Amino acid sequence: MKPYSPRNNPENKSRETSADGPYDRRQASRALQLTGSLSVLASAFFFYLATAVIRWAQQEVVIAASYFVFARFLLGFFVICALLAVRRKGPRPVRLHLLVGRTVFNCLAVYCFYQAVSVTSLAEGNILNMTYPVFLALFSWILLKHQRDHVAAAMVVVAFAGIWLILSPGKLDLRLESLWGLASGISASFAIIYLNISRLHHDSDTILFYMFGLGSVIIYAMFFREISVPDAKQLYYLTLCSVLGVGGQYLLTLGFKYVTAVEGGILSSTRILLAAVLGPVVAADPALSPAGWLGALLIFTANVVLTLRKFRQPAIPEKQPGEH
Repeated sequence: MKPYSPRNNPENKSRETSADGPYDRRQASRALQLTGSLSVLASAFFFYLATAVIRWAQQEVVIAASYFVFARFLLGFFVICALLAVRRKGPRPVRLHLLVGRTVFNCLAVYCFYQAVSVTSLAEGNILNMTYPVFLALFSWILLKHQRDHVAAAMVVVAFAGIWLILSPGKLDLRLESLWGLASGISASFAIIYLNISRLHHDSDTILFYMFGLGSVIIYAMFFREISVPDAKQLYYLTLCSVLGVGGQYLLTLGFKYVTAVEGGILSSTRILLAAVLGPVVAADPALSPAGWLGALLIFTANVVLTLRKFRQPAIPEKQPGEH
């Protein structure tokens, strides 16, 4: 089998002709552009609904957050295996340590995210999970001195003000359960770093194969006591959450074929606003306080500015926002 090379990757070939990301709007009709935009928006809605299912399940059955993560990864593994079989190809690992690093941090990010939704609220869990671009900018400022951007640094400060308003509005204390959401954003930023480097050596199918397959093994090994044969009602919620999560992943992939990276990044960040608006309706959560709303808007603004600045400069292939 011919070894994988980024030059032979059709995904990378499409990027070579793009002026501002993995896709050039000039190559698409308006219908395709609309399809891409709607797909990215739908992916944000799917990711949000996947977490809503966790809250719905709490009212009827007992399912650990780790079980939801395991079910999502297992379904994703079956889907990617089916796609590889249809395409008559297999995974092509080149740098195994990058694939393992991506998988480990992705497992941590998704587990912390689902745990945050379980013990806090839909709004808080989703909004704090979407802070990963902020932590990515922060780590870049610390580690990459030649890429320091004063505007990006200012946006990090703005976002941290928003995070504080979400976590401790009007108080100086911090609830420990709120750290799950923050941990999901931090670990997701490391997962993104590994993904960006992995994409220089691997195609998306290989990355997804290891992420879902090895991820299922890791989650089961760590939480096997919380994973057992489900009854009918548990199976319903596990399946619904997994289908929405994996469906959101592939809607995101479809959408990014027809929109620019900047457009996709901004559209993906609308999950912050969805979480702020829909929590009381979807899961009977308390409405966000004025301070919470201000915090959500500050984080959303910081994400948009960071996305715009990031794609003005040439960089290594970026992950699709929300893909973690």
